[in-house]
Amino acid sequence: MSFPWVYSILAMIVAYLFGSIPSSVWWGRAFHGIDVREHGSRNAGATNTFRVLGWRAGLPVLLLDVAKGFIPVRLLPNFSGLEPDTGPWMWLRVALVLATVIGHLYPVFAGFKGGKGVATSLGGVLAVHPGAAGICVAVFTLVFLASRYVSLGSLSAAVSFPLAMLLLFQEVSPVKIGFAILLCLLVFYTHRENIGRLWRGQENRMDLAGRGRTRP
Repeated sequence: MSFPWVYSILAMIVAYLFGSIPSSVWWGRAFHGIDVREHGSRNAGATNTFRVLGWRAGLPVLLLDVAKGFIPVRLLPNFSGLEPDTGPWMWLRVALVLATVIGHLYPVFAGFKGGKGVATSLGGVLAVHPGAAGICVAVFTLVFLASRYVSLGSLSAAVSFPLAMLLLFQEVSPVKIGFAILLCLLVFYTHRENIGRLWRGQENRMDLAGRGRTRP
C-alpha cells in the first residue's frame, strides 16, 4: 500500500495540536489562579509546576504531558491503513512523536511558549517502545535521587534512550535508531541553558517535596 500522505499530514496536525495543550498553564490558572510562566523558571512544564505549585499540581500536569505524547502516537496510526510494524508505519509513528513534542515546545494555544518536552517525549517513546521508556524512567529516577537535579536526570535519560535501543534491545531499524538519536539531541537542545548552569555549578536542585529554588 502506498504511503497515505494526506492522512499522515492531517494526523501530524492533530498530534501537534494535542501536544500544544498547555497542561501546566491551564491547570495553574484553573485551580490556583497562577500562570506558571510568570513564576519560578518561567517554563511551562511539569518541573516548574512542581516547584511553583507543589506536587499536587505537578503530578497531574506531568501525567497529562505524558498522555498527550502517548495518545496520538498510540491511536492515530491505527486509522492510517498502513500495515503495523512496517517501515511506513514506523515512519508515521516517529513523525507523530516529533509533532507532539514540537507542539509542547511551541504550543499554539499558549503563545508558542511551552516547556522542554521531556514528559511529552516520554509519552511518545512509551507508545513506540515501552521497554526503552522503562529504561529512561529508571535512569532518570536514579540520577535525580542521587543529584536532585531534574535537568541532569532528563539529560541522562535522553542519552540512555539510544544506548538502550542499540545495546540492550539490539535494535537494527535505522528509523528507530535515528529517531532515538534525534530525540536525545532535541532534549539536549531544549536543556542547553541548564547544561551551562550545571557546568558552572549554578543549577537549581529540587527537594523531594517538589519545591526548590528557581532561576529564570
